Amino acid sequence: MPSRPFTSRYLVDNVPSLVKPFHDALTYVFAVFVYLYARLVFFTSKIEKVGREQIEESENRIYCYWHLYSPLAMGAFFRPRRHVWMQHPGWLNKHMHIVVRLYGAKVVLGSSGHGGREAADLIVDYLKIGYSTVVFPDAPRGPPCKLKDGVLHMSLKSGVPIAPIRFRLSRHVKLKGWDRKRLPMPFGKIRVEFKEPIQVTEENFDEARERLIEALGVPEE
Repeated sequence: MPSRPFTSRYLVDNVPSLVKPFHDALTYVFAVFVYLYARLVFFTSKIEKVGREQIEESENRIYCYWHLYSPLAMGAFFRPRRHVWMQHPGWLNKHMHIVVRLYGAKVVLGSSGHGGREAADLIVDYLKIGYSTVVFPDAPRGPPCKLKDGVLHMSLKSGVPIAPIRFRLSRHVKLKGWDRKRLPMPFGKIRVEFKEPIQVTEENFDEARERLIEALGVPEE
C-alpha cells in the first residue's frame, strides 16, 4: 500500500518533533501574511453588498458559498463575531486556524476522514446556542461546485437557516488546485450577493437542495 504524500501525512497534533519548531515558526509567519493581505484587500477594494437586508444582524446563520471563494471569507465578507468554523486538521492548514482565531471566530477541527462527523455535530451544538458558521458545500476535495448534503443536514439538525452567497470580482488570480480558488487582488471591485435564507426541514429537504444549488449559481470564469 503506497504511503501518503509528505504534505498530507500529518495532522496538527502529530507533527514530528524534529520538524515541529520549524513548522510552528513558518506557520505563524504565513498566518500573519495571510491576515495582513486580507486586510489590504478589504481596505483597498470597493465592496458592494447586495441583499444584505435579508440577513438580520442579530440572528445566526449558516453562511454558504463555493470553496473557490474561500479566500474572500476574511478580506471582503465580514468580521466574524460569535462565529465557529470547521477547519481541516492537516498540519499545512494550521496557518488558517490561526487566521480564523485572529478574526475572533472559534475553530473546530475536522473534515472527511478526520473526525468530520463529530466536528459537524459540535458545530450544530454551537448553532443551537446562537453561533453562526461558514460552510463550503463542495469541500474538502470537490468535485468543485457540486453540492454535498452536509450543509443541509447541519441546517436540519440545528434549525438555523442557510444563507447562500455569491461573489463577483473585477480583479483576481486563479490559483492551482482542485477548485481553482479566486484570490482577490487589491484595488478592485468585489460584489457580495446575499441570497434569500433557506430553512431546511424534513418535508422540504429535496426542494431546499435545489434552491440552494440555484442560489449558489455557477461561478464566472
